[in-house]
Amino acid sequence: MALFGFGKKKEEEMAKCDCVNMCKVSDIEVKKAAEAEKAKSSGCCCGGDCNAETMAEAEKAKTGGASVKVLGSGCAKCNQLEVATLEALKELGMDTNIDHVTDFTQIAAYGVMTTPALVVDGKVVSFGKVLKKDEVVKILQKVRG
Repeated sequence: MALFGFGKKKEEEMAKCDCVNMCKVSDIEVKKAAEAEKAKSSGCCCGGDCNAETMAEAEKAKTGGASVKVLGSGCAKCNQLEVATLEALKELGMDTNIDHVTDFTQIAAYGVMTTPALVVDGKVVSFGKVLKKDEVVKILQKVRG
């Protein structure tokens, strides 16, 4: 039987692992799959790709761009909030430039876990609901005086 390779133990391929040791390739794959599953179940906004670099980029993006932002995936509710905000800004005669942030790393940098959210001058003023134009007008008057 050993003539055809039956009964022989196959040597498994080894590779350098994150633990800085040489590990079996199959063990590395299992470890990576477990880490990805852990990131998903932990509620990580970016599927486990949160690291110092992506979070620093998100923090930088918070201060750039328009002073009024809608945070959300681009779904119907997020778009409704954007329209209501645009109408409120026009009614008040304010700057009508609105950023629609869809990157979940940037959204998480604001501490928002429920969208849509409205950010005015870097401060989250509403999240988790679609505001009507009149509600946005009141918020803008309160925040901007």
